[in-house]
Amino acid sequence: MSEQTSSTKNPIIFAPETYQYDKDALDETEISNDPIMQFTRWFADAQQDPSESIPEAVNFASAELPSGKISARVLLFKELDDRGFTIYSNWETSKKAQDIKSNPQAALTFFWKNLQRQVRVEGIVEKVSRETSERYFRTRPRGSKVGAWSSPQSAPLKDRAELKSLVEKNEARFDGVEDVPCPEFWGGVRVVPLYIEFWQGRPSRLHDRVVYTRKSESEPWEVTRIAP
Repeated sequence: MSEQTSSTKNPIIFAPETYQYDKDALDETEISNDPIMQFTRWFADAQQDPSESIPEAVNFASAELPSGKISARVLLFKELDDRGFTIYSNWETSKKAQDIKSNPQAALTFFWKNLQRQVRVEGIVEKVSRETSERYFRTRPRGSKVGAWSSPQSAPLKDRAELKSLVEKNEARFDGVEDVPCPEFWGGVRVVPLYIEFWQGRPSRLHDRVVYTRKSESEPWEVTRIAP
C-alpha cells in the first residue's frame, strides 16, 4: 500500500459510529455443516423480510491478470444449486467477461441490512450449460431479451441515441418472433465456492464470523470461527 504524500487540510467524517448491531447471534454449534444449506436458510429469511427489498442483490468482484486490477459491480443473483451461485450477463464485451477470461475466479458479497447479516463467497468461475442459460433466458421479459441483443455491454457509445437505435433495429429484427432466442454471448456463470463466510452483526462491533473453507471442490468443508 502506497503512503500518503500530502496531508488533508479538512478531513470529513462521513460515517460516525452510531449504528448498533443487536438483532441476532450466530453459533457455529447450531448451523448446518453444509454452507449451501446455511445460505439457503439465510436467503429465505431475507426474502421473507419486507425491509429487504432486493435480497438477491449481490456484489460481484473480479480481477484482471496480469495487472491484478480489481473491479466490482452489483448484480442480481439468480440460481443456487449444490455446486454454487449463478448469475447471468454478457460474456463477450463486459468488463467482468474480460476479467474472467484472464482469471476465472470471483468473489460475491451479499448484505442484508435489516437482518444485520453478510455472506462472502470466493471461488472458481465456470460457465453453466447452454441449456441452462437458454432456460433462464426464456423467463425474462421481452424487453430484457431485446436489450441483451442490443447492448454491447461496457463498450463506448456515442450517446443515448446510439443505444436507442440498436434497440430499434433488434425490435424490428425480432418483430413477430414470439420466443426471442438467447444470444451466444449471453448466459450464466456459476461461482463454485471454496470459501464462504457468514457474518452476523453483534453489539460493540464484536461480530460473529463463521467461515467454511476447502482447498478444492472434492474436499469436505472445514468450519471455523474467526475474530471480528
